Amino acid sequence: MKKVHFIGIGGTGLSAIARILVEKGYTVSGSDRTLSSLAHELAELGVTIFEGHAAANISGAELVIRSSAIPDDNPEVQAALEAGIPVLKRADFLSQLIAGQDCIAIAGTHGKTTTTAMIAWVLTRLGQDPSYIIGGVSKNLGRNAHAGSGRFFVIEADEYDYMFLGLKPAWEVVTIVEHDHPDCFPTPADYQAAFVAFTNRIRPGGGLLACSDNPGAAALVSACPPGCLTHTFGTDSSAEYCAEDIAANSQGGSDFTLNLRRGSAVQLIARVSLQLPGLHMVRNAAAALALAHQAGLPAGAAAQALAEFSGTSRRFDLRGSAFSVDIYNDYAHHPTEIRATLAAARQRYASRRIWAVWQPHTYSRTFTLQNDFAAAFADADQVLVTEIYAAREKNSGFSSLQVVQAMDHPSARFCPTLTSAAETLLAELKPGDVVLVLSAGDADQISDQVLQTLKKREVQNG
Repeated sequence: MKKVHFIGIGGTGLSAIARILVEKGYTVSGSDRTLSSLAHELAELGVTIFEGHAAANISGAELVIRSSAIPDDNPEVQAALEAGIPVLKRADFLSQLIAGQDCIAIAGTHGKTTTTAMIAWVLTRLGQDPSYIIGGVSKNLGRNAHAGSGRFFVIEADEYDYMFLGLKPAWEVVTIVEHDHPDCFPTPADYQAAFVAFTNRIRPGGGLLACSDNPGAAALVSACPPGCLTHTFGTDSSAEYCAEDIAANSQGGSDFTLNLRRGSAVQLIARVSLQLPGLHMVRNAAAALALAHQAGLPAGAAAQALAEFSGTSRRFDLRGSAFSVDIYNDYAHHPTEIRATLAAARQRYASRRIWAVWQPHTYSRTFTLQNDFAAAFADADQVLVTEIYAAREKNSGFSSLQVVQAMDHPSARFCPTLTSAAETLLAELKPGDVVLVLSAGDADQISDQVLQTLKKREVQNG
C-alpha cells in the first residue's frame, strides 16, 4: 500500500493519522468541506488537499479512510466502493498503524487531550521518541502527531463511534467517565458499557490507570480482564498515586506532591510545579507521572518535564491580551468541563471580572444535559450564550435560549450569533476583564475578532 486518501482530513483525528503516514513515507491525499489549519499544515508537508468532495479526488488511492462524520452517500465513499478500494474508519485502521509498538491509550469524557499531550511530552523530553496522536496541537511539541522510533505509541482514545475499541493497549489511562455523546450512547449505562468494553481490550500483561476521584472511572478497575495490572490516581485519599499538598503557585498554576500509597506505606514519587491552573490539571499531571513511574522512567525528570508543559491549543489557551483584557479559548463543551475551566480561571484571576462566552455543541448534548449546563457557570461574572453549533446533527428545534432561561445566574444573556456575542463584548469589556470562549465549534473566531479590535483601540488611544 503506497497511497492513502482521507475523507474529512481537516479534523483532529484524521489529520493526525495522515501526518504519521507522511512521516512513514506514504503518499497521502485528502478532502474536506472546508479546510482547517490542520489541513493547510498537511498541504505544506506535501499532502494533496481538495476543498470539497468529488469522486475524482480518490484517484490512485489504494485505501480510503473516512471520518465518522462522513455519510455513506458521500461521492468519494461511493467511488471507492465501486472501484473495490477498501473504505475504513479510524477504529478499523488503528491496529495497523500501531503494530509493533506499545500502545498507551488515554480515554475519558474530559481531560484526555491534555493528559495525552502531557504523556507524549514527558516521554519525548525523556528521550523515548514516542509516536503519538493528540486531539489538539501540543504547544511543547508543536504538532498533534508524530511517527517516532521509540517503543511507545501514545494515543488519545476517542470513545465517539466506539473508535477506542480499535485499540489493543499495553496501558490504558482513564480520566473521567460521565455520560456524553447521547447521539451515540443514548443512556449513561450505554456510555459506561463502552468503557468497560474498552478496558477489556487491554492486552495480556497490560495495565489500567484509573482516576479514583470519579466513580465511573474507578468502577473500571473491577471490570478489567484477569491478570491486568490496575492502579488508581487522583486527589482522593483512596488513590494509590495520590496528589497531595496542592497549592496555587506564583506562575498561576498549582504545586503538588505525588505520593504512592500502598496500605500504610507511603512513597514520595515527585514534587510537581505546574504552569496551568485548576484541580483537573493536577489530576491530569498525576496520571502522566504515574504512567511514567509504571514505565520505569525517572520520576524527577518526568516532574521537570511536567513543569515545562505549557498546554495544548484550545485548552485554557491564552490567545492574547489587549487593553488590559486577557482572552482565552477553551474546548469545554460539557458541564463538568465548563465548571473545571471556570474554576481554573477563578484560581488564576481571583479578583478580576470573568466573562464566559459559551457556544453549545450539538443539539442532543445540549438538550440531554441542559439542567447541568444551566448550573455550570457559577464562577463566571458575566455569561453570554450563543445558538447551538449543530456539528454532525440537524436542527432539532431546541434552542440554547431555553438553557439561558433556566439559568439561576444574575448576568446570563442569549446572543444568538457569534457576531452579536462579539459586539456585546466590545461594547462592555473593561480593562482587567478576562474572557473565556468555551466552544468545540467555530466560536473561537470571537476571540480573534475581539482581540484584533481591542488591539486597534489600544493603538488609537496611544
